[in-house]
Amino acid sequence: MAELDLTTSLGPLTLRTPLVAAAGTFGAVHEFAGFGTLGFYGAAVAKSVSRDPWPGRPAPRLAAVGDGMLNGIGIQNPGIDAWVDEVAPLMPRLDVPVWGSAVGRTPDEFAHVAVRLAEAGVAAVEINLSCPNLEDERMFALDPGLSSAVMGTVRSALGAGVPVGAKLAPNTQDISAVAGACRDSGADWVVISNTQLGAAIDPSTRRPRLSIGVGGLSGPPLKPVAIRCVMEVRQSHPDLPILGCGGVTTGADVVEYLLAGASAVGLGTVHFAEPRAAKRITGELTRFCLAQGVARIADLVGAVRPW
Repeated sequence: MAELDLTTSLGPLTLRTPLVAAAGTFGAVHEFAGFGTLGFYGAAVAKSVSRDPWPGRPAPRLAAVGDGMLNGIGIQNPGIDAWVDEVAPLMPRLDVPVWGSAVGRTPDEFAHVAVRLAEAGVAAVEINLSCPNLEDERMFALDPGLSSAVMGTVRSALGAGVPVGAKLAPNTQDISAVAGACRDSGADWVVISNTQLGAAIDPSTRRPRLSIGVGGLSGPPLKPVAIRCVMEVRQSHPDLPILGCGGVTTGADVVEYLLAGASAVGLGTVHFAEPRAAKRITGELTRFCLAQGVARIADLVGAVRPW
């Protein structure tokens, strides 16, 4: 029986499979080692970390909404110094390339964290642009100029040798413009996308389901929005590598992202309900491709057929 070639390229990186564990859903990665599924991922992204410790937001900060999930965690993390001391030493033991995820409130903060992550030995750095800046509280990912400023500062600080991706937001007015600005400022690929803003209210208590009211919507309801964003960026920037992410729960979902133009596909919210999801999804992906006569995952990238 023929075997499916799962390898794919994402900018300068070659991934053994197209599946990437998304930041914020996979802890610091080592927590998932006991599930025995790390080998099904091409890479795993550790939870985002900032220069200084961030306390996060008060409970409640997670809520189920139909097939999706709202979160208002606030990127709680111990800060880069603690991360380097406590998490980085565990990475060499893991059977998966670990990427770091950097957040900040200024371009210099992003650069500081990115450099520390690279020095700690991560395989790549993801720049999470979906957080507000200090000057006017606008989200970096919503503005091409702000995104460019962050990516340019990060690339200058890191030099040319460290693979860097930019994580974008689906609620930006022109995601293709932001993606192009990130590429021109040094991003090797873009992650499309992060959560979409949403809210929910408990009818019985009359309170918002999240303490802050509005949070990030993830899970299956996000997928059509993210697929649209991937298609738009692929059409505008056909040579810009894309990691598609949002609402993936099946092998067919992975195929859909690949056809839309993504070279790799992130698994996120599915981990909360099914920590071993990557094994099942890889099996579904493999069976689908072999039934369709597809020998290489890379042959699916951008292969959507227009009407």
